[in-house]
Parts: sequence; C-alpha cells; structure tokens
Amino acid sequence: MFDPVSAEPQNGAAPESAPGAVQPPTVALPPMPVIAPGPPPRRTRTAVFALAIVGFILLGFVFLAVVGYLVLGLGPAAFVICAILALVPLAVVVTAITVIDRWEPEPRPALWFAFLWGAAASIAIALIVDFGVQVAVAIASDGQSTTSELWGSVIQAPIVEEGAKAVGVLILLLFFRKQFDGPVDGLVYGSTVAAGFAFTENILYFGQALIESGGVGLGFTFVLRGIMSPFAHVMFTACTGVALGFAARRKGWLKGVGIFFAGLLLAIALHALWNGSTFVVEGLDGFFLIYFVVQVPLFALAVVFVVLLRKSEARLTRARLGEYAEAGWFSPAEVDMLSSGAGRRQARRWARTLPGGNGPAALKSFIRDSTRLAFVRQRLLVDRANIAPKHDEAELLDAILADRVALAAASALT
Repeated sequence: MFDPVSAEPQNGAAPESAPGAVQPPTVALPPMPVIAPGPPPRRTRTAVFALAIVGFILLGFVFLAVVGYLVLGLGPAAFVICAILALVPLAVVVTAITVIDRWEPEPRPALWFAFLWGAAASIAIALIVDFGVQVAVAIASDGQSTTSELWGSVIQAPIVEEGAKAVGVLILLLFFRKQFDGPVDGLVYGSTVAAGFAFTENILYFGQALIESGGVGLGFTFVLRGIMSPFAHVMFTACTGVALGFAARRKGWLKGVGIFFAGLLLAIALHALWNGSTFVVEGLDGFFLIYFVVQVPLFALAVVFVVLLRKSEARLTRARLGEYAEAGWFSPAEVDMLSSGAGRRQARRWARTLPGGNGPAALKSFIRDSTRLAFVRQRLLVDRANIAPKHDEAELLDAILADRVALAAASALT
C-alpha cells in the first residue's frame, strides 16, 4: 500500500531555505521571501468559480424540486414534522464529520456542495431511475407486474444510490482538487454527501411511517433510522470517498480508476448487506441479532479505520513540515506542536491567554496555513505539481510569515 509519509520526491526538489532564521514569534522576524515563479492563472480560477456558481444554482433548483415532491407526497404538516425529526440524526452525523475534519478543514463551499448533492441530486437520480425501472417493467409485462421488493432493495437501490452519491464525490475531486489531499478528505466529502442523502431519505421514510401507522410507526422508524443507524449511509459512501482519496495520491489515472471502483463496489456491497439483512431474518429479534452481530462490529471497524487515517495524516504533517524545518522555516518545537492534537490544544490554550483577543485567530491561521503547506508539499513529492504549482507553496510560506507577525504582535502585548 502507498505510504504517504515515506514518499520520496519525484522531482528531487527540496524546500527552499528560509531567508534567515524563522523563529517563534517572540523574536525578530525575517524578511519576506521572494520565491514565487509567477502569479496563478486567473482564467482557470475564474472558470472554476463560474462553474461553481452554476453548479450551486442547479443544485438549488433540484433541491426545491425534491422538497416540492416530498410536500406533495406527504403533505405540508407531515413534511415539517418529519424534517424536524430528520435534523436530529443529521446533527449527530455532522458533528462527527466536523471532528474528523478538524485537522485540515475543507472549504465550506465544497462541504455545502457535497451536502446539497446528497440531499437533492442523489435523491432525484434515485427517484428518476426507480420510476424508469417501474415503467420499463410494467411495459415489458403488459402492466401485470412490478419489480420485486427484494430486487429494488438489495440490488437496484445500492447500485443506483451509491453510484449517484459517488458522482458527487467525483465532481468535488475535479473542482476542488487542491483541497482533495487524501483519504481523510475523501472520507469527509463522501460522508457529507451521504449525510445529505440520509437527511432527505429520512424525511421520506418518517413521512410514510406517519401516514401509514401514525405516531407509533413514526416513533419506531425514528428509533431504527435516527438512533440505531444514523451512520449507515455515511459508512457506505465513505468507502467511495476514501478510495478516491487514495486514488488522488496515485500518479497515473489507470490505477486511480481501479481504486475508485474498488471503493464503489465495497460501498454497494455494504449497502446491499444492510438492506438485505431484513430479508434474511424474521421479526424484531432476528433484526436485532443481525444488527449487533454484523452492523455494530462493522461500525466499530469503521471507527478504528478513521482513527488510523487521522494518525496517518498527523504523521504526514510531521514528515513534510520536518523538511521545511531543515530549511529553516520552522523550529523543531513548532513541528511537534503542529503535528499532534495534544500540541495544538496546548498552543490554543496559550493563545487564549494573550491579551487583545487576537491570539487565537492568529494561531488558528498559523496552524491552518502550516497544515496546508504540508499537503501542498506532499502533492509536489508525488509529482502532482499540476495541482499544486510552486506559487501555491510560495503563497502559503508568505501567509505563514504573516501569521507570525500577527502572533508576535499579540505576544508583544503581554
């Protein structure tokens, strides 16, 4: 398996030496370096921005269409009640995603796009495909039969839904390539898409239960979907996102495509296993048996995997910033602080003691820019310089020096 920490430079380029001893902000600051080979291409940025605006507008219309479909199908009152209930598992999932994303936070526009894609586009694709399949089967059978529940739940739904969600993660990889650094980023984006999908799907299932069985049915469905399995869709689509994250670190598109499809197939298989378990057992006793014997261990393994990915991300940060430390950009103590959660927490506590109230914001910016620098360096090492050209590195080094100025100003007040 590819080890990002031990990656060797493909281009043999080392970080440029700092223009003097770059020390902690309590001492004299070095002059600003001049290492940028040129400004970034504005046309590319403008085109990406324009496409992003168009994408958000289209997703907004699709979301309104999905909301209209739900309101017509469930009724306004049921829709409002079920939407409020669906916010509960959504809040749990978003909180977990935020914790995972703390090391190198993804840009808010990308996360909003991911959520809207899951809540609107993925749902619309699934509904359209389901309607098309029903019509095709009805025509083929002269209107005498429809697709079986087993087929729709175990085969059609996993393939269509995971495929639709995967398209959203692929779009994010294409348009936010500079923020798609590895498996943790893929996990965050895939989980956010899944959170949006589960939110809308929960409204639909809660509404159907309320209409068919009243408050008792709604309560039972809420316990099953909102309390016992809020992370089900997240676990499925996270497989696709993580695979894309690993693929993004590969040189050559062929290997990347293979890794992506492997993750997508795993997502489909887990989704089919989850849906199919209801057909294998009978009654609540059988369901709870499958839940605790199969689903709970799978969730525990997923948690362990996430922890290992976060540790790998911290090791990568230490390795890459260590190279800048050898060139004089960081002190060893700063590398230790920036590459561990405990070190960052200790630094935040120190920043809160600085007068004037600017210390925490300056430290947050310093940590963010330093972490981004580590991942830009990683792209350069694996020969992805087309995604992270040298001017990105130069901009971040300039930003880090500006962060030092802000921290020095805050420290000088003590």
